[in-house]
Amino acid sequence: MTKRDIIIIPDPVLREVCKPIVTVDADIRALADDMLETMYAAPGIGLAASQIGVLQRMFVLDVAKEDAPKDPMVFINPEITWESEELSVYQEGCLSIPEYYEDVERPAMVRVKYQDIDGQQQEIEAGGLLATCIQHELDHLNGKLFIDYLSKLKRDRVMKKFSKLAKQTGKL
Repeated sequence: MTKRDIIIIPDPVLREVCKPIVTVDADIRALADDMLETMYAAPGIGLAASQIGVLQRMFVLDVAKEDAPKDPMVFINPEITWESEELSVYQEGCLSIPEYYEDVERPAMVRVKYQDIDGQQQEIEAGGLLATCIQHELDHLNGKLFIDYLSKLKRDRVMKKFSKLAKQTGKL
């Protein structure tokens, strides 16, 4: 397992749409291990492959409480097949937008089908933090960020701040 660098906005790779994974093999399992190690080290509760520069449709997450055992989940080629009309609001953050948090409204429950780390088809229904996290990470695979749900003013302010920081550090 290798800890990878997390890409920070305004890097354009975060706006790319990820390609489906054709075969779940040893390379994909190794990528999942790297992603989990990177996510835990950050620390975070979710990480999409695009956030480490890999444009493949996979994300990892672990929404276990801090005092509970780790409960890592790997979602390969995930697709939301149903979402509730009921909405919920969670304060979201993102490893690609460090130390910035805002309330985001999303469907309170979702049903998602995906392949697991063994390539087997799975389907789960999720609510609460798990539903929010799945939607947030799936957005990454489609080139969308949680700041896209904010007002134009807030989004522009965040982008300006991180663009300035990227210029100062030479990462733009």
